[in-house]
Amino acid sequence: MGIKEMALEAKQASIKLAVASAELKNKALEEIIKGLENHKNQIIKANQEDLERSKNENLAMPLLKRLKFDEGKIEDVIQGIKSLIALDDPVNVTQAITELDDGLELYRVSCPIGVIGIIFESRPDALVQISTLCLKSGNAVLLKGGSEAKNTNRILYEIIKEACRKANMPEGWIQLLESRDDVNEMLKMDKYINLIIPRGSNEFVRYIMDHSNIPVLGHADGICHCYVDADADINMAVDIVEDSKTQYVAVCNAAETLLVHQAVAEEFLPKLKEKLEKKQVELYGCEKTRKIIDILPASEDDWKTEYLDYKLSIKLVSDIGEAIDHINQYGSGHTDAIITNNKENADLFMNLVDSGNVFLNCSTRFSDGFRYGFGAEVGISTNKIHARGPVGLDGLVIYKYKLFGNGHIVADYANKVKKFKHKKIK
Repeated sequence: MGIKEMALEAKQASIKLAVASAELKNKALEEIIKGLENHKNQIIKANQEDLERSKNENLAMPLLKRLKFDEGKIEDVIQGIKSLIALDDPVNVTQAITELDDGLELYRVSCPIGVIGIIFESRPDALVQISTLCLKSGNAVLLKGGSEAKNTNRILYEIIKEACRKANMPEGWIQLLESRDDVNEMLKMDKYINLIIPRGSNEFVRYIMDHSNIPVLGHADGICHCYVDADADINMAVDIVEDSKTQYVAVCNAAETLLVHQAVAEEFLPKLKEKLEKKQVELYGCEKTRKIIDILPASEDDWKTEYLDYKLSIKLVSDIGEAIDHINQYGSGHTDAIITNNKENADLFMNLVDSGNVFLNCSTRFSDGFRYGFGAEVGISTNKIHARGPVGLDGLVIYKYKLFGNGHIVADYANKVKKFKHKKIK
């Protein structure tokens, strides 16, 4: 089947999926859980084949880490689906009611976006998270994973497709694209596809935006920061920075740059270095940092780099304003954290840092749809239109206006026979 046929089939299915009941969608999600549990060994075998081939092809280590889909990750996605089932259906929710006049009522009601095209690399767990979120939110989806995960993606797609067939979901709501040429074809399908969500580098996201008329919800680099303020609890700061950097390095919400107020640098930096060296983290620092601890020099490029590896760049700042300016200049608008006991500085940071997620006294790794209680996420948006931060169910619905009347005509209001009330009911 060609891309046009896939997109058309998905479009047709999306119309039926939009009115599927919460019970039917949850039944399909339960069938997906059964399918994952029953085919666990086959999934792991397919993933091992992908890992072995990718190692032979010298795939970068961060991507290899993302590619691994073992029993623990299968259990994680199953827990994510269970959380999704427990969430309220986001579709057909009345968000507002306005009485325009007697017997003339305007309702704003949530509805699915329609057909979503999602392009992602390496992570097979993303395929499960994305497809189940789209299912629960009533959207059809075209999925394009990286070729490095082709065997794992294929078996997961087949499991989800079969589970939904058993649950009597509309045929064709989920489609799997498998070649690089498919992406370019998909970008031309603005007649059928309502939204593209690319997960990758800034360059990749920009390429998608420049080569399609379809709206794009960009999820680009995760250049995340921790700022240790002058009024930080030093031991807390060490623990938070360590977790932000090393809990899992190959993800977009891992910290890549550390900013430290010069007033606490001499106490804080040696303690941090001792802890991170045990995790074999390579440290790069500005000139002032290197006068306190013996580490490699940082260049201008380090402030702009998403390492996705055991590397961290460090810069000393003279005050919180300098920290905020640095983040807003070099950050990607993803996730940034401040460690401080100073409420005024905390408020300043949380209000002025221009990112989708800003944290006080906690790890950047909390920036995640599952941890936020969204069930999962299709990505973390750095956009400022429609959805921002982890994009869960709420980010996958839009709304429509429904107007209920009883013979009302505009002429009566134009001729001032009648007047609008515009009374807010909800």
